[in-house]
Amino acid sequence: MVFNSIGVVADSGYILIAQPRCLVFLLPGERNTYKALNRAMGKALHRYEMISDGDRIIVGVSGGADSLSLMWMLSERRARIPIKYDLFAVYIDPGFEGSFAEALKAYCEQLGLPLRVEYTDYGVRGHSATNRENPCFLCARLRRKRLFEIADELGCRKLALGHNKDDVIETLFMNICYAGEISTMLPSQPFFQQRFTLIRPLAFADEGLIRRFSEYQRFPDFENHCPTAKTSKRQEIKSLLKQLYRSNKKIKGNIFRAMSHVRLEYLLKS
Repeated sequence: MVFNSIGVVADSGYILIAQPRCLVFLLPGERNTYKALNRAMGKALHRYEMISDGDRIIVGVSGGADSLSLMWMLSERRARIPIKYDLFAVYIDPGFEGSFAEALKAYCEQLGLPLRVEYTDYGVRGHSATNRENPCFLCARLRRKRLFEIADELGCRKLALGHNKDDVIETLFMNICYAGEISTMLPSQPFFQQRFTLIRPLAFADEGLIRRFSEYQRFPDFENHCPTAKTSKRQEIKSLLKQLYRSNKKIKGNIFRAMSHVRLEYLLKS
């Protein structure tokens, strides 16, 4: 299940994207969004040396704007860079009623991007009466575990997820508020004694930028049927942060920069 190539041809007035089964013309506004997202992703890929020649990479697809944009961008860039790598898209269906797995698979195939679907009960199990953990935590942990298993099966050593800059900031605040520690998700993070590496190529990209790109690409809006999707701890933190951002446009950037400018001498001793 290897993605087909997607090429890019630049012109003075527009960008022509050569997808496997169609040509997409990007108008100036769309072009600027594409270039900004490509620049943000390229910065993360370069700074953390995420992808090397010959890599085999699992792309975790959820059906949301982030993962669809990641899948598209990683496939598209292969036509214009000197290194070669293989991509394998995987969707872990959590088992809720109203699954969009087949619709997502059909859409990806229309783009020439084959998708492997794994049907599970992870979401149902996370929300069961027997689960004493946070349902989101358990479901995410089980899905990631299965992705690593599939990666091992396919001979992949990299797992790419679509977390963005907003996710990184929200995770920092979630860990401060609910775990009592200062930590967040890393753009590149080794697991199992460096046997696998989890990469987040969109870690420097704003959620709003990704949403605009998704709208320009006309990605379908697959409805999330998780019963706690709109009432999770992450949603609470997201709402609080949005209030801060509205009060001062510099706050988001300052928080993000602060995570790489830590002054340990001004923190409490453990």
